[in-house]
Amino acid sequence: MTSPLITPAVQEAARTLRAGGLVAYPTEAVFGLGCDPRNEDALARLLALKQRPAEKGLILIAAAAAQLDDWVQPLPEQAQATVLASWPGPHTWLIPARHGVSALLRGAHDSLAVRVTDHPLAAALCRAFGGPVVSTSANPSGREPARDAARLRALFGDAIDCYLDGPLGGRNRPSEIRDALTGALLRS
Repeated sequence: MTSPLITPAVQEAARTLRAGGLVAYPTEAVFGLGCDPRNEDALARLLALKQRPAEKGLILIAAAAAQLDDWVQPLPEQAQATVLASWPGPHTWLIPARHGVSALLRGAHDSLAVRVTDHPLAAALCRAFGGPVVSTSANPSGREPARDAARLRALFGDAIDCYLDGPLGGRNRPSEIRDALTGALLRS
């Protein structure tokens, strides 16, 4: 059964991801850029486009926590309960990565930043793709992220293979980031 939000545009964006392309899409606060997290060439292309150092790592968004099972290690019971209680929503957690997760995703870290999004279109993209999608703000490093389609296209033009248009989620700031094991706030 197809979700009502898995529109032809969402299906096209998912096909673009599967083909190794880069997709721009709305998130809770800003437009995001994404790719297939298993595609090393796409990850390298995304980092180069953003001029983002690979050591920083990237975020994965998902439509449901189960989509992240192949990417992160199981957490202790209390930490797991805390993380799951915050999702879906604007809460990104650093969770120890499973063996074999690309350094282009993790950066110079043993953990991976993950979030179950509450943005309907971003979640529909993850469902149509069949798993988590890379999510990084739509901006060259050090510049303000795009908050509207015109700026998004002005920043990236033909360098993005598919633009998934839609409204942002209405939040003023990107998601907070916390360490799932310690609870430490890394970005408010």
